Amino acid sequence: MSEEPILSVRDLRITYQTGRNSEVVAARDVEFDLYPGQSMALVGESGCGKTTLGLGLLRLLPKLGRIPQGEIVYRRKDGTTADILKMGKEELRRFRWSEAAMVFQGAMNAFNPVQRIGAHFADTLKDHLPEGKRLSKTEIRERSEELLRMVRLEPGRVLPSFPHELSGGMKQRALIALALALNPQVLVLDEPTTALDLLTQCSIVEELHRLRAEFGFTMIFITHDLGLAAELADRVSTMYAGRIIETGTAEDIFYDPRHPYTSGLINAVLPVVGDLPQLASIPGSPPSLATLPAGCAFGPRCEYVQDRCREAVPALEPLTDRPDGLTHATACLRAEDVQHSREVVSRA
Repeated sequence: MSEEPILSVRDLRITYQTGRNSEVVAARDVEFDLYPGQSMALVGESGCGKTTLGLGLLRLLPKLGRIPQGEIVYRRKDGTTADILKMGKEELRRFRWSEAAMVFQGAMNAFNPVQRIGAHFADTLKDHLPEGKRLSKTEIRERSEELLRMVRLEPGRVLPSFPHELSGGMKQRALIALALALNPQVLVLDEPTTALDLLTQCSIVEELHRLRAEFGFTMIFITHDLGLAAELADRVSTMYAGRIIETGTAEDIFYDPRHPYTSGLINAVLPVVGDLPQLASIPGSPPSLATLPAGCAFGPRCEYVQDRCREAVPALEPLTDRPDGLTHATACLRAEDVQHSREVVSRA
């Protein structure tokens, strides 16, 4: 691993305006370092802030989204650093696709339905190249064909097609190829296997493994599928009510979770291997981001809750001391008391 992170996030806060003088905080107190070549999964229930965080990292929030606080320091290909939140419009345009790219959730709806796939590739290759660099029509065509072959698609079949003429799996592969068009260092994927059948999901996972090994990009992927996170991630961060409440290596999170919410998520899903255990749901419902309870947001649903948990929001405290952002940390005052015996995947 490199000694310098490729992405360093500090004290990040993301809000959405809900009225003239009102807002809801969708992500708060977010801090992490991501190192070159790492793969980090953001996991949690719907509405916990995963997608908002992913969009915020590339400043792709919708119109009412704001980032009033924090910094996102990125290390460019040339070794220089820049705070993404301070980039001007033109610098940000060059940064996207060439330095970092995103595969949006829902391959079915990610492409313009009235534009052929080839036109999507051409637009990206023309509009996001580094300043002063241009490609001819022939070069654009050749690069588009190369990218599609890279994800095992037939260019002659895909480039002239409209999105509705491709299967879900083909569209997802084409989206991944498009995101890699300008060789970004960081790839953010939002639910990359959603709405796909099991066999297609497996093929997409295999493709991501192969591409990451071949090109060495750093990956952040957003998912509610713990099995997928266990398969693809070096490290996992669990989100709840807009905060990262536990982070660590995949082994830390899946074999030794130290936050009751992380443990509850694992207990609520079927294991990939072994006998079928008694599944246990997490009682209650996630809180509204507009009206969070006092103290720990998970407190009203937690079997370990004590009075002190309601007094202040627990900080994300390290449990181990490891380099390269792999420290196991949790935001729980009773981390040492959390008992867990379930596994999503086998250690073998």
